[in-house]
Amino acid sequence: MSWIPLAELPLWRDNQYMATLPIYEDPGPEFVSVREYLTSSYRPDCDYVDGRIEERNVGEYDHSYLQTLLVYLFMNHQEEWGVRPLPEVRVQVKATRFRVPDLTVIRAGTPRERILTHPPLLVIEILSPEDRLSRMTERTDEYLDFGIENIWIVDPARRLAYRVTRAGFELAPTGEITVPGTPIRLVLSDLFAELDRG
Repeated sequence: MSWIPLAELPLWRDNQYMATLPIYEDPGPEFVSVREYLTSSYRPDCDYVDGRIEERNVGEYDHSYLQTLLVYLFMNHQEEWGVRPLPEVRVQVKATRFRVPDLTVIRAGTPRERILTHPPLLVIEILSPEDRLSRMTERTDEYLDFGIENIWIVDPARRLAYRVTRAGFELAPTGEITVPGTPIRLVLSDLFAELDRG
């Protein structure tokens, strides 16, 4: 049996003789450890989901101004309502999942944590034009599983607000949204009128 040197085989000199060309797959998002996530800075801050960094839709005028209005509202009523508003604070909803709600509200007197590891009183998410309620389901399910009982979704484009429960997304039918058992009350017409003036 005689051997032909590899260099003399056309297959080894040029891949045009191959039945298929090599496939170079995108390796996907790089895995990031919890430690790396917690010691890194992202602008704007990102969610962390099982080793992946997930960007959040922020930065547009209506989203930013509505977030400012909500922080201002809760700051103005923090003594009366017994709360502390925390914009864009990390909330550890599972061992390897961290979410960054647009606004998190804790009860006054809650022990201070660098990253929240206990369910807050309320989280509020503001939809950007690219966001859809269906895309919020995984996030809101995690909030519910974590024990957050009050979850609001505010849609500035459609001028609507929803309360999230195990039953799903409940449209605020009376033009206001509240936290049961507290004096917290958001009148949507007032909020959106301020947004229009901005």
